[in-house]
Amino acid sequence: MVKKSRGFRTRTRKKLKAKIRRKGITRYLKEFSVGDKVVIKIDPSSHKGMPFPRFKGKVGRIVGKRGRSFIVEIRNGEKLKKVISRPEHLELI
Repeated sequence: MVKKSRGFRTRTRKKLKAKIRRKGITRYLKEFSVGDKVVIKIDPSSHKGMPFPRFKGKVGRIVGKRGRSFIVEIRNGEKLKKVISRPEHLELI
């Protein structure tokens, strides 16, 4: 038998479905500064820099920048996790 593949977007048909069609490029040009609080809202039309779907809807703090992406620190239970995400997947609170 062949082993079933488990890709990055498996079992996310409803989770990563776009509600409305958005136009424009301004969501790609958002800027954040260190210390800003953001919500991870995954944009399914942009695959690059997409955080893992487990972190969808989580609130975190921006702690740094890496290239075009931002490093967001999220509390997951008692652990602090760092998620690297592009600006189109983040939204200011």
